[in-house]
Amino acid sequence: QVQLVESGGGLVQAGGSLRLSCAASGSGFKIIPMGWYRQAPGKLRELVALIKSDGNTDYADSVKGRFTISRDNAKNTVYLQMNSLKPEDTAVYYCYAVGGFWGQGTQITVSS
Repeated sequence: QVQLVESGGGLVQAGGSLRLSCAASGSGFKIIPMGWYRQAPGKLRELVALIKSDGNTDYADSVKGRFTISRDNAKNTVYLQMNSLKPEDTAVYYCYAVGGFWGQGTQITVSS
């Protein structure tokens, strides 16, 4: 069982940066892929970034070159560094762990 708690959301102007954190508790964190999803109003939830236990990463085309996912296994934490934010990045961001575990979500609002 894995429990996920996100932090770091908020309001930022276009071009700004934010960093999200996802603290995991429970067993098995170090061996499972984790990622960040987002859901904008009226849209489906979409994968933003994924990181495997070996550190390999994958990104949605819309965030490549702007967002960076990382993990600190010693702290049981996954991060999402978001730079050059755009209004279209506005959404609720969810931390996800393979196996069907979700965080509660954190709102990111990017103003133009």
